[in-house]
Amino acid sequence: MPLRTALCYYHKAALWSVLISMATVMESYDMQLISSLYAFPQFKKKYGNLMPNGLYELDPQWQIGLSMASLIGLIFGVFASGYLGDRFGPRYVMITAHTILIAFISIVFTANSVEVLFVGELLCALTWGLFAAATPTYAAEIVPMALRGYLTTYVNLCWVIGRLLATGVLRGMLPVQSEWSFRIPFALQWMWPPFLIIATWFAPESPWWLVCKGRIEEARKTLNRVITAPKGAVNNDHRLAMMQHTIELEQKLKVGGSFMDCFKGTNLRRTEIAMISWGGQILPGFIIQGYTTYFFTLAGLPTKDSFNMTLGTFSMAFVGTCGSWLLQGRMGRRTIYISGLAIMMPIMWTVAFLEFVPNAGTNSSIKWAQSSILMVWFFTYGITIGPIPYAIAAEVGAVKLRYKTIALGRNTYYFLSIINHVIAPYMLNPKKWDLKGKAAFPAAILNVLLLLWAYFRLPETKGMTPETLDHLFHEKVSARKFKQDAERFQ
Repeated sequence: MPLRTALCYYHKAALWSVLISMATVMESYDMQLISSLYAFPQFKKKYGNLMPNGLYELDPQWQIGLSMASLIGLIFGVFASGYLGDRFGPRYVMITAHTILIAFISIVFTANSVEVLFVGELLCALTWGLFAAATPTYAAEIVPMALRGYLTTYVNLCWVIGRLLATGVLRGMLPVQSEWSFRIPFALQWMWPPFLIIATWFAPESPWWLVCKGRIEEARKTLNRVITAPKGAVNNDHRLAMMQHTIELEQKLKVGGSFMDCFKGTNLRRTEIAMISWGGQILPGFIIQGYTTYFFTLAGLPTKDSFNMTLGTFSMAFVGTCGSWLLQGRMGRRTIYISGLAIMMPIMWTVAFLEFVPNAGTNSSIKWAQSSILMVWFFTYGITIGPIPYAIAAEVGAVKLRYKTIALGRNTYYFLSIINHVIAPYMLNPKKWDLKGKAAFPAAILNVLLLLWAYFRLPETKGMTPETLDHLFHEKVSARKFKQDAERFQ
């Protein structure tokens, strides 16, 4: 089905997916908020210690601790989402998460010590984890195949929007010389849950989940509800029969429904692809990517300019994600992913080697050059490996294991983020290693390794039905031959 026709017929499904995916904005907003606050004067004065130079700085241990609180909570929340989502459906999981989050935000907002802030971040992150796996799963299952890649990668756009909002809000709060400069950004999180609870309550349930539960008539009603097409243009009975046939095929192939089943037989390969491709969101920008504002500040840029540069990088990522939709119409997931890594690799090497230019530590031109180059990196990230893993992870897993495959893939990102947040403060903090631009070397090396993996292990999944992918993985087709062999099973 052509894209324009799919949008015309399924614009209701697309709208519901867009609304549900906005939950990702909250997770991204707070993750960026915490890492950016490390460079925020009033935050450091409240929770940090006075240094010999007369400035306040948050201890590296607490920088790690606050970041860990969010990530650990997210990991447990995502695992819980993989179980609860399969049992109760993505809608009820998200409604519950949003309701609980309203109470947990108050802990973060009123925190008078870094210890209380730690607890608040941990509890909030548990709820974010519940819908971190639910949003891409819902997007993949509510829309037809022609829209699947666009709506799953839209989740990444929501992630970028959250980071833009957090950076923009903090930039606007810089002139405020009181605790409200960082408490107001925390309070703004309250504006999302009520709206999203209402939207999710009225949203249709995933038809794939209903079919898996044997609730065929409810699935039929959902399919009829989300379509607006001339009579006879779309056969929902045929689509429903295809869903049932796919579930029956997976039962014949002995596809289970537990987390352990994700690591058995051909599902192990599918899980590997979801996990490593999603890990690719953090490996090529290891250390640098999650600490842009802090990196720019320590590199020698004023706090105001650091926030401006961070706004610029996320704006580039926003434009890039929108541009990825144009690429998806012309290129496959594998091609976009590999091309992105090939472009990003020399960029990160350049940032690292610029630190060896004579007087790089005091030369403002070098710092601005590194910052500008990173903006190009973020644009490339935004148009390639930023959004594409959402589509890959949502497509590559078996239907019965889709929710759990996405959960494992997303948690790979969070596990790598933990490593990143443990190491980054020591590599960047002036009281520790103070590597500045040299911190880009690990990212450059990991980029090379990920590029090699993608070439040999990442298959093409664009335009393939779940049934076709089941056959291809069962036949153990080489990743480089997926596209040409797919015709045998369509």
